[in-house]
Amino acid sequence: QVRLVESGGGLVQAGDSLRLSCVTSGRTFSSYTMGWFRQAPGKEREFVAAVSWSGGSTYYTDSVKGRFTISRDNAKNAVYLQMNSLKPEDTAVYYCARSSTWPPQVASFGSWGQGTQVTVSS
Repeated sequence: QVRLVESGGGLVQAGDSLRLSCVTSGRTFSSYTMGWFRQAPGKEREFVAAVSWSGGSTYYTDSVKGRFTISRDNAKNAVYLQMNSLKPEDTAVYYCARSSTWPPQVASFGSWGQGTQVTVSS
């Protein structure tokens, strides 16, 4: 069974940057769309960003466009989320997941990691 492990979260101030990483097991990483989601306290999990299997196409939710960048390194079985100009409303647990579809379809993502906490203070 595939395993996804997120890291890189932390406590930062508004305007700061963080880079999240997600490393996966398995030999078929490069075949999957990879995505980042987040869940704030008391809220449902929401889609943040996705990257196609090749890394050539990306998709973002409107609230992070221009601030977050998703990328991947298929040689390392890793996907990254560079988060700049962080805001308090970005505070959440961030999860990575994979999907077999592109364009990304939220309902198609699975194999969730355990998440990494991002807290942005004002």
